[in-house]
Amino acid sequence: MLKQLISRLITSLPVLIGVILVGFILIQIAPSDPAAVIGGASATPEEIAAIREELGLNQPVVYQLALYVWRLFHLDLGRSMISGQLVSDEIAATVGPTIELMLASVIWAVPLAIALGTIAAYRRGKLIDRIVMLLSVMGVSLPVFWVGMLLIQYIGGAGLLPYLGRSGPIWTWDGFLAIILPAITLGSVLIGPVARITRTAVIETLASDYVRTARAKGASESYVLCRHALRNALLPIVTLVGLQVGQLLGGAVVTEQIFSWPGVGRMAVGAIFSADFPLAQGAILVTALGFIVINLLIDMLYVYLDPRGGK
Repeated sequence: MLKQLISRLITSLPVLIGVILVGFILIQIAPSDPAAVIGGASATPEEIAAIREELGLNQPVVYQLALYVWRLFHLDLGRSMISGQLVSDEIAATVGPTIELMLASVIWAVPLAIALGTIAAYRRGKLIDRIVMLLSVMGVSLPVFWVGMLLIQYIGGAGLLPYLGRSGPIWTWDGFLAIILPAITLGSVLIGPVARITRTAVIETLASDYVRTARAKGASESYVLCRHALRNALLPIVTLVGLQVGQLLGGAVVTEQIFSWPGVGRMAVGAIFSADFPLAQGAILVTALGFIVINLLIDMLYVYLDPRGGK
């Protein structure tokens, strides 16, 4: 497992380097001038020039890139142009809510999708199978923002659940109520793909020799389904879940905007619209790191489920 983990870290390094370069280039080609943003509307040309010199913006692009990478090595993401606070502090305050939202989405959506896919495989061709497949197609087709708006209109608007902001940590009652609608919205994108891959994988394992042997020995259908069929179908399911959870980072941006959830995605959008370039760069970098970490965890889980992969 350690060898595969090291190999995965090495292959992830070019991705991280690419994200750093893209984030830096986007700032360079942005129409707004960071020095003018910091100086404000009342700043004189001399003051803007002084700010550019202080920030090193009058230096060659290669020098600016080297300085940026040097700061990253020292975990220095700079300061926000709007608030003046350290970017690392602002990101640290938003990472927690984003992790809460993603975990809450995965906790309810993945088990439900696996259960639906397993039932559909066991009842292949029956009415329940058709219903599950219909729900799967709907889950893939419906955009996140549309699901969120429906929940806000019919559940939040009716006063059944809060739908704006975060009322506290998820382990508090107010925090739990506040995260329900955002978690349902974000988790809805997982139902369709996971249910479909579960159905396909379980159907394949149900036709295998070891399942027929277990049935011949008198094992109950529930034991055969859960112990043999579903357990051996977990590898493709885990692979897809890993990819889908990584994509949740993109869906979280939309969900956080809709529900005013104080996460990294909402902060990144605000930083881009306000031309707060250091904060936007930091948010992009943290999002990329989150995607890499999620994939590393999935790889480790994959090796655990399939010991042959660790040999």
